[in-house]
Amino acid sequence: MHEMPPKYRIGSIDFTASTFAKALDLIDTAARKSTERGISIHFANAYNIALAEHDSEYQQVMNSGDLVFTDGTPVVWAGKRLFPGHEWERVYGPDAMQAILAQRSQVPNSHYFLGSTPDTLQKLVQRVKSEFPNTVVAGFESPPFATPTQAELSERDLRIKKSGASIVWVGLGTPKQDYEVNRLVANMSVTAIAVGAAFDFIAGTVSQAPTWMQKYGLEWSYRLAKEPRRLARRYFWGNPQFVSSVVRHRNHEGTDD
Repeated sequence: MHEMPPKYRIGSIDFTASTFAKALDLIDTAARKSTERGISIHFANAYNIALAEHDSEYQQVMNSGDLVFTDGTPVVWAGKRLFPGHEWERVYGPDAMQAILAQRSQVPNSHYFLGSTPDTLQKLVQRVKSEFPNTVVAGFESPPFATPTQAELSERDLRIKKSGASIVWVGLGTPKQDYEVNRLVANMSVTAIAVGAAFDFIAGTVSQAPTWMQKYGLEWSYRLAKEPRRLARRYFWGNPQFVSSVVRHRNHEGTDD
């Protein structure tokens, strides 16, 4: 991919304005062009914006991404308000992942899954092979929770390179997965995509919010009710910080990457 579409700042993160269909085309094109250089793709929501507002290193990681899509409905609303006239749709990571896996093409992409627990990963791969039988699964691994050593990272990179994967899906949780995506593309010619809870949703180990709740920006309340201890800080701290960040940066001009 020689030229990336322009980005527009929502809060502290620069986003790629896109419809869902256009995003799929951009991802597919990126995967076919990643033989030239690695390409990083992120799906960012209100929590990502809140984190980036208070962590300059993380903000740099997100804003150096080649494509950063609007994963959350409130982010889409903010995009439409701040930058009218551009195409703003929710490009939800789990939906995009399933759509890419289901794509049929003459030269199919090959996929590597990095993240989650061994049990969830096994269920994910089984479901992918069952529902998308033409999908090429190049490999998968569930890294230990502990911070990897440089030697372990080098071994991981070698496994991915040897697999021949064109797309590496990274589900290590926010913000860890965003750092890993950028690290991968700096070391090899792949398209690396940070997809959050997509592994759990597609594997069926965690239930998704009903479509109507997603449409009206209420997905957070559904997830909070399901996992209150794990997600309380994300929403009770993150949501107000997101609003504050959007207001603070509302006059920031878009960037031309």
